[in-house]
Amino acid sequence: MEQQHHHRRYDLPFTWPSPPLAIVLVEPEIPQNTGNIARLCAATGSVLHLVGPLGFQVHERAVKRAGLDYWEAVEMYRHVNFAAYLAAQPPAGMYLFSTRGERSFFDVDYHPGDALVFGCETRGLPDELLDAYPECVVQIPMQTEKVRSLNLANSASIAVYEALRQISYQA
Repeated sequence: MEQQHHHRRYDLPFTWPSPPLAIVLVEPEIPQNTGNIARLCAATGSVLHLVGPLGFQVHERAVKRAGLDYWEAVEMYRHVNFAAYLAAQPPAGMYLFSTRGERSFFDVDYHPGDALVFGCETRGLPDELLDAYPECVVQIPMQTEKVRSLNLANSASIAVYEALRQISYQA
């Protein structure tokens, strides 16, 4: 598919990481979130990994609609479980995003090839995964007396752009 040039878009100079970041979604449930994250991957060159059973079919209309016409620009992989993901794509560094995190995601030094791992919308990441990698668990700061968590697609966007900001600054 030929990419359209939008006359209102200016291509800012930016140093994209090589290898690219990985966005890992563990058992996502809401197709629109995954579609939005796929679009984020297309915009940032990040690789999308879908792990475990999904709460939808990847070819569902809602997923495709949220990702618009960017799906061809997304490098996407499916993995039966997290162990299969690690075996197939061992990340340079890995950060598990959870409301259980005691360390801010701002306090991480991100590098090219890092994996940003997110859980499903209703349960987050499984406790056994968080317990297996406690040094990797981080949280996006928020006012917890007002909300339980952030939207998955928003969280992924916040995390990816903070990582890209740091990596670009280091370059």
